[in-house]
Amino acid sequence: MNKNIARLAVTAGLTAALSFGGVMAPVTMAFAEGNTTVTFDYGDYAGSTTYKGIQIFAADVNGSTVKNIQWAGTNVTEQQAIQDAVVRAIQKKEPAYNKTTAQDAADWLNEKSGVTGSTSQVASDNVLSMIADNLKNNATWQKTSAAQPSLSNLDAGYWLFLTDTTVKPQDKSTDAYSAPVYALIDGTDTTVNITPKKSVPTVEKKILDDNKAEDNLTTVPVKDWDDVADSQIGQEVNYKLTGTIASNYATYDSYTYKFTDTLSKGLSYVGGQTQVFAVNKDQNNIDQYTDITENFTVTPTTNADGTTTLAINANAGEHGKYLKEISEVDASTQIVVFYKAVLNGNAVFGNTTDNTQKGGNPNTVKLEYSNNPYGVGTGTTIEDTVADFAFKLNLKKVDQGTEQGLENAVFTIQSADKNTENQYIASTEGTVDGVSVVAGQLVTVTNTENLPECVKFTSDKEGKISVSGLDAGSYKVTEVQTPDPAKYPTKADPFTFIITATYNNDTMKVKTLEAKVSEADEKRTDIAFGKLDGNVGDNALHGQENTGTNADAGEVTINVGNTKSVGLPLTGLNGVTFTWIAGGAVLCIGVAHLIRSRKQAEESEQE
Repeated sequence: MNKNIARLAVTAGLTAALSFGGVMAPVTMAFAEGNTTVTFDYGDYAGSTTYKGIQIFAADVNGSTVKNIQWAGTNVTEQQAIQDAVVRAIQKKEPAYNKTTAQDAADWLNEKSGVTGSTSQVASDNVLSMIADNLKNNATWQKTSAAQPSLSNLDAGYWLFLTDTTVKPQDKSTDAYSAPVYALIDGTDTTVNITPKKSVPTVEKKILDDNKAEDNLTTVPVKDWDDVADSQIGQEVNYKLTGTIASNYATYDSYTYKFTDTLSKGLSYVGGQTQVFAVNKDQNNIDQYTDITENFTVTPTTNADGTTTLAINANAGEHGKYLKEISEVDASTQIVVFYKAVLNGNAVFGNTTDNTQKGGNPNTVKLEYSNNPYGVGTGTTIEDTVADFAFKLNLKKVDQGTEQGLENAVFTIQSADKNTENQYIASTEGTVDGVSVVAGQLVTVTNTENLPECVKFTSDKEGKISVSGLDAGSYKVTEVQTPDPAKYPTKADPFTFIITATYNNDTMKVKTLEAKVSEADEKRTDIAFGKLDGNVGDNALHGQENTGTNADAGEVTINVGNTKSVGLPLTGLNGVTFTWIAGGAVLCIGVAHLIRSRKQAEESEQE
């Protein structure tokens, strides 16, 4: 009742008033006092986010019939502010627009805003988003509390509703302010449920298995990028970050956009190769990639704990508007980043890690973004993690008869995968063809007749050799020197073994780890996986079941046997020699005696 009295009191003055520049001032008419309640349903954010609403047009609403449309507001100042905000927004869409009445503006919005239905969510570049921006500092917004996400006693007419504040619920990303909802309220004793438009950016991180790598990463199909991969120490690993943008991006004047990626200490960032692209349609179509690397600053920082923080941040630009400086970017754009890292000597094997949640060598990304087109503020996405795995070979040289370890056996280990000819694993730091290498690195050796010492592995006093940082794949093991050539003159034949692994993408841990020799080596008795059964004397190696691999430790254990050469002792040799000499002498005497006897017999017959 008080509202109606106030409106009636100013009607006479308003009809004669003109706004600045000859624009007719809004006219207030009597309307029934409203009693509608609007309740906001925002899912996970319902209990932590507040909302606000502002009336744009007052009207008489009877079902689907709307008439007597006027500018909302209880006085000239409020009505003029609403009119100014609406007209300026329409003129951005249609510069020639010069009408000023609420009816004309409402007709234009109903026809050209693209909004349908009684409660419609507004698109990012919609004129109603611009109206909301124009009104962001208006004092007549009605606001909810987090505990009670509803507005009561709303008058009939057209309203705009949007997010007022956001709070980060546990395990959720910080919400973004929603794009406005345009609603027709009838003012009756009813409840209207509204679900604000979600516009929370997301970030996704993927890793590329080395077997699927391409020279141009934009040509790699999306399906080939995964949450887990395995790699060799020293091998470059390809990572891909994909960030989305708020659906109401067009309403922002400036837009902060920053990837923060944390690499575990087993990974070293490769500088100078990071690329950033704007992708507006299909990630599988290289023609859709627009290189915007120059619009971003890439800053790696080495932390005290050995991890690396990689910041990939949109530049402020000439006008200080960050992502908004890039003309190729709109609400549908995905920002795609490619960068590289290498596994280093701090890499962990299998599931052994200092990260209790993930296995291998994890790295995690989060995205910081502007989350309020009507004020200052940023949100941060839920983090996304991928992991890179490597494995360790425990090779042991043993006497095939006693199963005891043998010292000073020398081996080389090569990759036996396709197109990896002459690639050897480095045993220590060193130089190969003028290039510095680290232990565990797979390097190409051009002169295989004279192998560098840094690709040779020598067994210790217990016969053990440790080879760290293997990728899943095939490897050829060659014995190049036996433990003691006098006792073990025959080297073991080369053999090939294969490592395979499967992963749990949810926990990012090794699910199964298997190793086997090649089909050609399956029947050999001088090779066995795992812990030996201890059955000495049979001159054959047999491993105990289920001891050949350890998924948690990422280890594969292989035993290689060698048979000792046994000769007669020297004294025995002398005895044999004497026997042969004596036997030969007896034989000679016998033959001479036989010849003499025959000769004497022949002479007697002639006489």
